[in-house]
Amino acid sequence: MKGVLLSGGTGSRLRPITHTGPKQLIPVANKPVLQYAIEDLREAGITEIGIVLGNKSREEVQQFLGDGSKFGVEITYIVQGDPLGIAHAIGCTRDFIGNDDFVVYLGDNILRQPIEPLLDSFKRGEYAGGIALQEVDNPERFGVVDLDEDDNVVQIVEKPDDPPSNVAIIGIYILSPLAFEAIEEITPSWRNELEITDVFQWLIDHDEVIDSHTVEGWWKDTGKPKDIISANRLILGEMSSSIDGTIEEGAETMGTIELHETATVESGAVVRGPVSIDAGTVIKDETYLGPYTSIGPNSTIENTHIENSVIVGNSTIRTYDKIVDSLIGQGTDIKNGNDKKPEGRRLVVGEDSNLGF
Repeated sequence: MKGVLLSGGTGSRLRPITHTGPKQLIPVANKPVLQYAIEDLREAGITEIGIVLGNKSREEVQQFLGDGSKFGVEITYIVQGDPLGIAHAIGCTRDFIGNDDFVVYLGDNILRQPIEPLLDSFKRGEYAGGIALQEVDNPERFGVVDLDEDDNVVQIVEKPDDPPSNVAIIGIYILSPLAFEAIEEITPSWRNELEITDVFQWLIDHDEVIDSHTVEGWWKDTGKPKDIISANRLILGEMSSSIDGTIEEGAETMGTIELHETATVESGAVVRGPVSIDAGTVIKDETYLGPYTSIGPNSTIENTHIENSVIVGNSTIRTYDKIVDSLIGQGTDIKNGNDKKPEGRRLVVGEDSNLGF
């Protein structure tokens, strides 16, 4: 079985963060979202992976992943070009897939449960496809399924006004090569895209059996800032302490802390975990770094109170105000100025921004 990882989306819901880089490389707990998917596939025994790229930020993704060897996989790059839908992206992988079954993983999804149960269920039957599902509170925002008594999918409805159930499709699929025949037959939706739900419905309409597996653990589509912050909180809440860097005498630390060997917490700083601090970052005097915060590489944090936030990296933050529930892009400079500070408490700052207040 092969893997297909889709990395061609434009990240419009994450602008301006994604104006200068792909959403799949935004770090969650100081690890790019795309890496979680690579590791999930590898741990399921899938090491031949095709990465589907769009028109934007191809070079950044290729530079990060390389040939895949540093992650224990073998990567083939496939260019989709314009984003014409998930099914269109899958169709571009036909030569790479050949006659193999394959797993499709959306590159901006994080699933904190092994995918082996989905694969095992698929392998036990004669299925043309398999779908990962989860119960949701707002099914009208998703593709929704009807299941029979054997948990086979009998109907799929995309973002229905009147959902037939609260069981939604999440961004992991298994398909046989029959999917390519379906992709050739379906037509674009009102969005002018080839929809993955139409592929599965075509298979169902042609008497093929579609398996399903309900995910019990949490799953996040990191398409919005609040989703990245939420995923960061969940992952930090599960990690163990790893203090390889320098904590100076006079610094106060507590809770679970991940501190890179080249990072420093200086005297007078307070760090309360769970917190992740990446390479080359310095937490300086009079800084309070609160729970569920990730600070990316080569950053300097001084005289600042930060909680429940993601600082992507290469940033300098010196402000007496609080930064809470925020996603702050790469290359950001936040500093105090002589003017009156705003009373707002929440900052969401784009990449390469320069804020003075």
